[in-house]
Formats: sequence, C-alpha cells, structure tokens
Amino acid sequence: MSNEHSMRRVTAIRNGTVIDHIPQGQALAVLDMLGISDATSVPVSLVMNVPSKKMGNKDIIKVEDRELTQGELDRLALVAPDANVAIIRAYTVAEKMIINLGDEMVNVVRCTMSNCITSNLREPLPHRMKVVSRDPLELRCHYCGRPQDLVKLVKNVI
Repeated sequence: MSNEHSMRRVTAIRNGTVIDHIPQGQALAVLDMLGISDATSVPVSLVMNVPSKKMGNKDIIKVEDRELTQGELDRLALVAPDANVAIIRAYTVAEKMIINLGDEMVNVVRCTMSNCITSNLREPLPHRMKVVSRDPLELRCHYCGRPQDLVKLVKNVI
C-alpha cells in the first residue's frame, strides 16, 4: 500500500468540498465560520493533527453535498489563508478554489470595537479591514484604525 493511501483517514466523498492544509488546531474555527454545527444536516468529516510534509501537522475537513461560495472562501482567509479547497463531483476533483487574501477585506467581518462607526446602524458603511500583515495575520479597521483581535473577529463574520 502506498504511503498516501495508508495516510488516508477518511473515505472519499461523492460530492462536496474538501478543505485541506488547515493550520493545526484551526478546523473547529473553520467549521464555526462556515456555520457548520451539530445541527447541520449534511455529513462532515474532520481530521485533526494529520502529519504533513508542508506544515508539520494540519487539519482537514470534508463537507458532503455542499460547495463553498466565494464569500465563505473570503472568511476562510482569516484562519487558513493557505488552505487548499477542492470541489468534488462524482468522486473527482471538479474545481480547485482559491482563497484570496488581498490588501483589504470588504464585508467579510465586522469591527470588534463597539464604538466604531460601523456599529452604528444609522451609518450603513461597508465593513472594511486593511491587511497590515499576512504572517502573522494582522487586520485593522479602515474606519477606526484599531487592530483586531482575530479570535473575536472570527465571531464577527458577516
């Protein structure tokens, strides 16, 4: 048996999405951001701390019968900017999606500061975060200029 097959921990899926190369320990945050919980009606496979030549250890998520949208990919950039996302159709990789972390994130997350102008419902401004640093990821609100706590920001996805 080849090394690749002996490493497979979860069976193949017929249709859905595979998110690979999630940083170790971040799979639960990814599920939370995607709105996948115990109330989700589709099967979800989660493998954590899998050996990886590229990353040391990684997490993997397989979601059956669901294809991620571009908005969901944009959110994924917050915790797994280098993850690989594959859309599976009829047990085959039909499409590889790109996670795009540009210089700014617009309408992906809300500022975590309660007194930011974006929290005022009478000021319908787009939610804009500037990417100050990619590694480690650091974001600042375009309006109030405050650095964002990534743990809190994950809870503020739009």
